[in-house]
Amino acid sequence: MTAIREIDSSQLSGLMEDADQPLRLIDIRTAGEVAQGVIPGSEFVPMHLIPLRSADWADDELIVFYCRSGARSAQVCHFLQQQGRDNVVNLRGGIIDWYRRGLPVVAPQDAGVAV
Repeated sequence: MTAIREIDSSQLSGLMEDADQPLRLIDIRTAGEVAQGVIPGSEFVPMHLIPLRSADWADDELIVFYCRSGARSAQVCHFLQQQGRDNVVNLRGGIIDWYRRGLPVVAPQDAGVAV
């Protein structure tokens, strides 16, 4: 199994502030989990829809996936690497680590995320 690229919450926070880095942040959790809060700027694409939506994402942007703990999003990154993508990154520790570090979590509607 090829190692996946990972970043931690602090690194992601820094990337989100860097206007020069094209970045897509994708939340792959269930609708029930997303309803509890999201990382600002994220898009909601349930894990089971990833194979259908992956063609929508450009190859020149960094795509960071997250879930609750980082386990499911790691699986998504591994799957996409097998499909030839090299621009996918897993958020290590998921939204749990993000929240524990005191980084912002907002209601999905406040982030423009449709659940």
